[in-house]
Amino acid sequence: MAFVPGLRSGYSLTGRIVHFGRMLDKIRLQEAGRLPSDYCANLGIGFDGRTCLFLGVEYTALKARVLAGGCDEDILDWAHTQGGARTNDQCTLWNRFVMKVGWRDDRTPVLRDRIAALGLTHKPIETFFDLNDFDEGRDPVGTRAWELKEPRVFILMGVSGSGKTTVGRLLAKTLGWRFIDADDCHSAANIALTDEDRAPWLATVRSHIQSSLSERENTVLACSALKSAYRDFLMTDPGCVKIVHLNGPTWLIQERLNARSGHFAKATLLETQLQTLEAPNNVFTLDVTAPPEELATRIAAHF
Repeated sequence: MAFVPGLRSGYSLTGRIVHFGRMLDKIRLQEAGRLPSDYCANLGIGFDGRTCLFLGVEYTALKARVLAGGCDEDILDWAHTQGGARTNDQCTLWNRFVMKVGWRDDRTPVLRDRIAALGLTHKPIETFFDLNDFDEGRDPVGTRAWELKEPRVFILMGVSGSGKTTVGRLLAKTLGWRFIDADDCHSAANIALTDEDRAPWLATVRSHIQSSLSERENTVLACSALKSAYRDFLMTDPGCVKIVHLNGPTWLIQERLNARSGHFAKATLLETQLQTLEAPNNVFTLDVTAPPEELATRIAAHF
């Protein structure tokens, strides 16, 4: 199986738990008709079933909750309310167990058969997590994925005037991370209205994200990302890249834009941007009527 856009590694953590985010990805991708057929037969069983058993929730109920909307962390909080919160020790034991399935246990023969069938005998695969990663084009050994120390990129999205740069700088300072403003990636030529004109800018922003992840440099990125297609393009790894939508009343954002000077996004663009905005339903969303310092604190605490 080749790389599946939008499907993260089983090693990726959501909260304190591995595989959970991958399970959510599969549910969302299937609903969107983007999950390869080879994956559909195993939905809700295998690692999915074991994860639900660990959390004390039914897979059908989890699927319904995912499709109702909300970010990964919201859904994990819901699972804890259904099956009871798990302690740090319980999560540690779970992670260590599930990451090693296939290594010197009763599943080892099955793992070896799968490795051979996929033509991956030349890869240093010891577990099913390793198998899935290598099969999908990742290298868990080179990145030492089992250490669960993934880099993070937080994308703060929203229309101009929503506070992306202000909150982003505060968040980066709070976390001690790098900050990038996607507006700095614009040239005079591609501050434009069409998707074709905007493509070079999006490619530049994506390259910054990829560079941050490959260099394992935690980063906060301020980027409008108004359309779903833009966000899909920038979401190079849903386990490492997290989107926060800064949203608020039009009158407040209009007031902020009216007070601006020296910025290419003039107040008259707000109506156009609001028409363009395709609001996501599965990301962390904050009301920007709160002070920027409070918003930065809430983002840091949420993730």
